Parts: sequence; C-alpha cells; structure tokens
Amino acid sequence: MGPHPAVAAIRLAVRRVLHDLLTDQHASRDQHAPVAQGPHEQPPLPLVLVACSGGADSMALASALAFEAPKLGLRAGGVTVDHGLQPGSELRAEEVVLRLRELGLDPVESTAVTVGREGGPEAAARDARYAALDAAAQRHGAIAVLLGHTRDDQAETVLLGLARGSGIRSLSGMAAVSGADGRYRRPFLALDRQTARKACMVQSLPVWDDPHNTDPAYTRSRLRHEGLPALEKALGKGVVEALARTAQLSRDDADALDTWARQAEASVRDAAGLLECAKLYALPPAVRRRILRQAAIEAGAPAGSLFARHIEEVDRLITGWRGQGAINLPGKVVAQRQGGRLVIRQG
Repeated sequence: MGPHPAVAAIRLAVRRVLHDLLTDQHASRDQHAPVAQGPHEQPPLPLVLVACSGGADSMALASALAFEAPKLGLRAGGVTVDHGLQPGSELRAEEVVLRLRELGLDPVESTAVTVGREGGPEAAARDARYAALDAAAQRHGAIAVLLGHTRDDQAETVLLGLARGSGIRSLSGMAAVSGADGRYRRPFLALDRQTARKACMVQSLPVWDDPHNTDPAYTRSRLRHEGLPALEKALGKGVVEALARTAQLSRDDADALDTWARQAEASVRDAAGLLECAKLYALPPAVRRRILRQAAIEAGAPAGSLFARHIEEVDRLITGWRGQGAINLPGKVVAQRQGGRLVIRQG
C-alpha cells in the first residue's frame, strides 16, 4: 500500500525539484574543467537545505526532502530563523531544530536575526530572513534552499500586488526559482495549503501555528482570513487557483517584456551613454518604463522602494515634457531632462 495521497503529492513535488537541481548541477559541471581528486578522495554529496518555521507547510517540505534526497544522492539539511518577535521564540526555534533532526536532516541549525523597521514589519522580517538563509547556504555550501510557499501563498501575493498597483511584475507573484544562481526553490506553488497540513497530520508530524498568521495587525493575515474568503463567497470557489494561474501568465509576459527592454536599451543611448528622450518616446510604454526603472536602480535607487508612481513621474519627462523640474526618487536619486537627454544620477 502506497503513501497517503497528500504525502505522495508533496514527495512528488520535491522529487521534481531535486531532479531539476541535479540537472542544473550536471550542466554547470560540464561547463567547467573537472577538479582532480586523490585516489581515495570522494567529493561530498551536494547539500540541499530546507527553510523551516515549524509550520505545516515547511514541516511537510522537510519530511519530503528527508525522504527523497538520499534516494537521489543528495544530503538534506535544515535552517530555522528566529526573528525574535515573540516571547520564547528561541525555545520555539530549538524545538524546530529537534524535529528536523528527528527527520534525519543534517546539518540543522537555528539562526537568530534582528528585524529592522524599513518597509514595514512584514517586509523587514522577510529581508532579515532571506539574509540569514543566504548566509546559511554559503556557510554550508548548499546548492539550494527549499521554501514551503504554497498556491495559497501565491494567490495572496498576487492580490497584494494588485492592491498596490505595482504592475505586471508584481502580479507574477513568487517564482518557482529565484535568488542568486537559482538558490531558492519553491516546490509547493502548485499545491494548496490543506495538502501540506494533511500530509503532516497523516505522518503525525507536530506543527506550530504562528500567531502572526492570524493577527489582523498584519496585512497578509487580514487578506488570508478576511479578503480571500470574501472573494470566494462573492465569486465562488476557484479564486485561489485562478490567481495562481494569473501569476504564471503574468510572469511569462513580464519576462518577455524584460528581455525586450534589455535588448532595446543600447539603442536609446547616445555615444556618451545618455538616454535619448526622442528614442525612448518611440518605444512602447511597457518597454520604456522598464528601461527607466533599471536606469534608476543602477543610479542607486533601492529596487524595493521604487514604485510605479515614481517611474510614471520620470516617464512624464519624456511623454509630457512641459519644462518641469527634476524628479526626486528614493535613494537620493534625481531624474531630469537636459537638452533632449534624460539624466538619472545621485542628487
């Protein structure tokens, strides 16, 4: 008798991601000269880490990784991040470490972070978490870090992007592969949250429900417990699936437009490398604004603080020129029109 359908589903999702990782590793190895080994030396098996909070999604992911990795010649390890935002958080992190070790993961560690204030509590916690995961991956030489984001998380991300009016890239949600050199992999984006919880239940895996996930002080929590249920009540079941499908379609479109913008950028600069307004004006708005956004980032504007309204203001220097003054952007970057050229630089 095979495993429960929920367990089979999460294992299959992880197996596919691990196969992709091994394919990427082999392709990368073929591009480089082989490293000489001594007669009795064996290179260590590649390591894959799972980021685990102790919640149902990440515990289901950890259990599937522990099951699948050895069969493919991979080591499986785990990292839990202690954000220090709740009393007793360090004890909770220690419990997660013990659970991961009981699953057979090695190495396993807990890493504490200090959460700042920039961008709001959720964004600050996310930034601190990814910095800690990056450091852990580098420290252990991991080829990837698996994240337990589900289809429900993807739907919430799309709705948040829609509410902020941040454009098609924001609507594309979370990528299945992201980070430096494709470090982060999200096997569960096609699975719903209930499947992960069911997999934990049938395997008797203890899970921890973060109280922040039900705290109405957090935007995502309100969306999860009030916004999405209201949408499903008004529009019927299938909203989550439709939003996740929208994310993939939007990502395909955004990727194509990004490629177009990269190819077009050289053609709109003069011999000195300055952007020419007349040539920018001739481009489709979606392509032109991508070039403007990238130019602002290269000048020092933080990508996370650069919103659609900023780029629209810069765009008006090209499409609605009336002699207006310079536009101030985040990161003390200034955009202004000078003699038919668009100059974006540190103020």
